Amino acid sequence: MPEMPEVQGLVDFLRSKLVPPDAAPATIARVEVLSFSVLKTADVPLASLGAGPVSGVERRGKFIVLTAGDAHLVMHLAKAGWLRWSDALKPGPLRPGKGPMALRVRFEAEEPEQPGFDLTEAGTTKSLAVYVVHDPFDVPGIARLGPEALDVDREAFAGLLASRNGQIKGLLRDQSEIAGIGNAYSDEILHAARLSPFAIASKLGPDEVARLFEALHAVLESAVTGASGRPAAQLKDSKRRAMRVHGRTGAPCPVCGDTVREVSYADSSLQYCPTCQTGGKLLADRRTSKFLK
Repeated sequence: MPEMPEVQGLVDFLRSKLVPPDAAPATIARVEVLSFSVLKTADVPLASLGAGPVSGVERRGKFIVLTAGDAHLVMHLAKAGWLRWSDALKPGPLRPGKGPMALRVRFEAEEPEQPGFDLTEAGTTKSLAVYVVHDPFDVPGIARLGPEALDVDREAFAGLLASRNGQIKGLLRDQSEIAGIGNAYSDEILHAARLSPFAIASKLGPDEVARLFEALHAVLESAVTGASGRPAAQLKDSKRRAMRVHGRTGAPCPVCGDTVREVSYADSSLQYCPTCQTGGKLLADRRTSKFLK
């Protein structure tokens, strides 16, 4: 799933293409909906997006907000969605089908082949979501967002942890508490902080809270820097290469050399290093493991 660093990378890339500092902003020529399940709104017509040029591209949590004409095009890539840019899309409308294509946005150009982007989604589970709204806060997921992860100061972060009795992995992923962190970066943050994903937030000591706060900032700031300036096509591979434990089950931990372990769930998994994070103990799963710190 694209998380805050990759989404910010996509936002920066789109902004460079659509609102360049040395040229006129782009104007949407047409939005083609190829998967009817992807469009979650009907009140604001798609044509509203072409009423004027693009005036901004921003990020809210893991949402992309493209402001154009009289409306906002809000996109959430979910678990398997992605944005693919082309400087020259082939002319002619596409036909809806069963493939990964969900939506295409074309921008005005003098040439027959217009620039634009496609939203695609791999797999059979369709969670990619697109909204056309007059106010981004009309999107329920944005209205529920907590503060951005890198905007939470040390005191507020400590207060949040002290007030929550759930596992720290779940808290980091809860978008209503901290916006932008998902499964991958929560694994990376907890590994950098040397904390078990099953640790209870309110039971962390002052030193553990400090390590977690510093790890959150170090991991996310490094990832944002790594994503900055990269073309959209390179962001996924860049993220994978930077992972130390997430997605590396069975590989040696780059810090201590122990084997990276996994806890599997119905629709996801987490990775951790026993030596770095759990005192050498293996976590069976969230129901049977008794080891919490």
